Amino acid sequence: GKPLAGAEVAFAAVDEGLLALMPNMSWDLLGALWAPRPWGVETATAQGELIGRRHYGRKALPPGGGGGRNPTRELFDTLLLWKGTVVLDAKGEARIAVPLNDSLTRFRLVAIADDGGQGSSGRFGTGSTTVRVSQDLQLLSGMAPLARQGDRVDAAFTVRNTTDKAMKVSLSLAGQVDSGQPAGLAALAGLAPQTVDLPPGAAQDLKWAVDVPEGASRIVWTAEAVAAGNGGKAARDRIKVTQAVLPLVPQRVWQASLQQLPSAAGAAGVGSTLQVAVPAGALPGRSQLLATLRPSLLAGPGQAGLAGVQRYFENYPYTCLEQQASRAIGLRNATAWQALGGELPGYLDGDGLASYFPPQPGDPARGSDKLTAYLLSAAHEAGWAWPQPAQEAMLAGLAAFVEGRVQRSFNAPRADLDVRKLAALESLSRHGRATPRMLGSLAITPGAMAAWPSSALLDAWRVYERLPAAPQRAERLADVQRLLRSRLAEGSSSLTLTTDAQDDWWWLMENGDNNAARLLLAALATPAWKDEAPRLLAGLLARQQRGAWRTTTANVWGSLAVAAFAKTLEATPPTGQTMLAIAGQTASHDWAASPAGATLPLRLSAGSLVARHNGTGSPWLSLQTLAAVPLTAPIAAGYRVTRSVSAVQRKTPDAWSRGDIMRVRLEIDAQADMAWVVLSDPVPTGATLLGSGLGRDSATATRGEQASGRAALAFEERAADAWRGYWEWLPRGRHVVEYTVRLNSSGRLGLPPTRIEAMYAPETFGEAPNALLEVRP
Repeated sequence: GKPLAGAEVAFAAVDEGLLALMPNMSWDLLGALWAPRPWGVETATAQGELIGRRHYGRKALPPGGGGGRNPTRELFDTLLLWKGTVVLDAKGEARIAVPLNDSLTRFRLVAIADDGGQGSSGRFGTGSTTVRVSQDLQLLSGMAPLARQGDRVDAAFTVRNTTDKAMKVSLSLAGQVDSGQPAGLAALAGLAPQTVDLPPGAAQDLKWAVDVPEGASRIVWTAEAVAAGNGGKAARDRIKVTQAVLPLVPQRVWQASLQQLPSAAGAAGVGSTLQVAVPAGALPGRSQLLATLRPSLLAGPGQAGLAGVQRYFENYPYTCLEQQASRAIGLRNATAWQALGGELPGYLDGDGLASYFPPQPGDPARGSDKLTAYLLSAAHEAGWAWPQPAQEAMLAGLAAFVEGRVQRSFNAPRADLDVRKLAALESLSRHGRATPRMLGSLAITPGAMAAWPSSALLDAWRVYERLPAAPQRAERLADVQRLLRSRLAEGSSSLTLTTDAQDDWWWLMENGDNNAARLLLAALATPAWKDEAPRLLAGLLARQQRGAWRTTTANVWGSLAVAAFAKTLEATPPTGQTMLAIAGQTASHDWAASPAGATLPLRLSAGSLVARHNGTGSPWLSLQTLAAVPLTAPIAAGYRVTRSVSAVQRKTPDAWSRGDIMRVRLEIDAQADMAWVVLSDPVPTGATLLGSGLGRDSATATRGEQASGRAALAFEERAADAWRGYWEWLPRGRHVVEYTVRLNSSGRLGLPPTRIEAMYAPETFGEAPNALLEVRP
C-alpha cells in the first residue's frame, strides 16, 4: 500500500520448516505479537533437529565454525531475527540485515505494519517473502536428539547431490563423548569412512552402527562429506550435532546420612564411623560413594544447601507448575525462576488462581487456591518474588476465595474448605493483604482447632502473628502453640507428630515432612520456641529418606528451614583439614584452600568409613551411596501397571523396522483414590510421539486409540524420552490409556521401567520393567 513515513513495523525471519509443522498458522495472527513470545506448541520435532530454546539467546552469534574453507554447520535456530519495532524513513522504507544461520532451508521474512494511530484510518498491513539457502552438496542429520547408555543405534546421515552432475562422495563421521570427566571429551572409535556414488539430484542415507558408552552424558557428532569436482575443486559440507544421552538404569541414592563433625584441636582429631554397604544387584562400575563437605547448612549461590536435596531436584522428572517452581527454589536457580515467571501468566485462570498445567482457551476457571497459596508462600520464604502483575493477580484471587467471591470445588476424601482458606490467609498475610475481617469466614474455636491437621495449625500460627488487630489474638496463638506442643512425640529420634497419619493431606500437597519443616521455621521466628530449634532441626533431618524428604514441597520447606536455622544459629566456619578413609582409600579437604567445601568421590566398598576433622569449627558431612540397580520384576505398592504394544503399521509381521508405527497400551490397577497421579512410559530412542496435531503428524495413525476408566487425563507431556500422563484425580479401579509412536531409529534400544506414582504420596507407586526393543533398518 501507500508508504507511511515514520510508521512502525514488526519484522520477523523464521525457518519455514517450522511453518510446515503448523500448516494452519496465519501470519495475520502475528499482529498481536508485538514483542517476542514463546512458541505456541508443546512439543515439536524436525526429525534431525530438536526444536527447543537452546540457542534462542544466541541469535547475535555468527553461524558456523572456523571460518575457513570448510566451516562447520551447527546453529539451526528456527528464528533468525525478531525486531519488535522498526521505524521507517521519510520514504516509508527501512533496510534490515538478516543474519542467516547454518540451516539449508527456506526462510520466510515477515513484516507487520501499522500507521501508529496517524489519522483516522488506523491502517494495518502485513507482507512476506521467502529466501532459500542451498549448496551443491548437503549433509542432513538423522540423529536422534536423545539416546540411552547401552543402546546400539544406527547413526544416520543423509547426503544429497543438488547439482545436475554425478558425484562420488566420501563421508566421515567422528563422535566426541562427554562423560563429565576432567579430561574432557573422548573420541568414539570404530567409525570408518564411507564412499557413495550420487547421481544428479539424488540423495542417500548412510549409517554407522554405534554402541552408546556407559557413563556418557552427551555425544558431539561431526560429519563431513567431500565430493571431488572438475578442475580439482571439491564440493563439501560439514555438520555438527549434539545428542543428549540418558542412563538406561540411572544411579539412585540407596543410603544417605548427614552429620556435623566435631572440631578437634589435637593432631589425632575426633573420628566418626559410618557403615557403608553395596546394594544387592548393583551393576559393576556403576556404584559410587559421594562425600560432600560444607562449612554450613546454609545454601550458597548455586547450592541447595543439602547435597541430597540438590540431587533430588536435579533428577526430578515431572513438570507441573508447582514442580518447576519447587525445583527452581530448591536448586537456587535464579535463571529458571526468571523463565518460569515469564510463563506464569499462562497458568493463571480468569480469577487469578494458578493451575498445575496451562489451561486451554475456553476452559472453565479451575485454578487451585492451594497451589496459588503455596507458590506465593514458598517464594516469599525463599526471598524471591513473582513478576508484579502475576503476583497481584494471584493475591487478588486468593482474597476473593477467602471472602467467598470465588469458589472452587475439587475431589477430596474429606471436607477441607477451612484448611484451604487458612492456607490462603497465610499467603495473604505475608504480603499485608490479610485482614481481621477475613477470619470471620472461619469457625475458629479451641474445639474446632483441635480437629485441624497440623498444617492448618501452622497456618493459623503465622496468620495471627502477622495480624496484631485479630480478635482474641493472644488466646488463639496460645491455643495453636499448645496444640502443636501436645502433638510432639517424645522419645523419637525424628521430628514426629502424634497426628502424622492424619496429617497426610496429599490432595492438598501436605504431609508430615512439610509440617516438621514449617514447625522449625515458626520456632525460629518465635522467641519462646528458639531453644527448641536444635532439637527440631535434628528431628527434621532424621525424617529424610535416602538424603531427601518425600515430596517436592517437603524438600522446598525442608531446605528453607535448614537454611534459616543455619543463618540464625550456626557457629563459625571450620578451619584445618577433614580426612576420610574407607577400605584402603583416603581423601582429604583443606578448608584454607577451599572454604566453600567440596565433594569427594570414593569407590563404593562395603565397610566402615571413618571421618575426622582436625581443626576448629564443625563442618557438615553428607554421605550418599549411589548405585545403578536394574529392575528385574514388577513392583506394586498401591498401583499395578502393565504395558503391551501392537502394530498400527508394520513392514514385517514378526519384527519392528524403522518407519513402523507402534501402539502402546498401558493398563493401570489403582487400589485407592489419589490426587495428582503421573504415569511415565519410556519412548524408544529417536521415536516420534504421534497425535500432537503438528504438520508432520498422522491423524490416521492415531485413530483407534482407546482410553477407559472413570478419569480423564489433565495433561499429556510428550517429551523426547517419555510419554507422561497426569491425572488430577485417579479413582480406585482399572484404567487404560494408549498412545502411538513412529519408530525413526534402528538398532537395539533399551527402555527404562514404566512407572506410575502419586506425586504427593510417592510411597504409592507401581513399576514394570521393559525389554530391549530391536528395530531393523
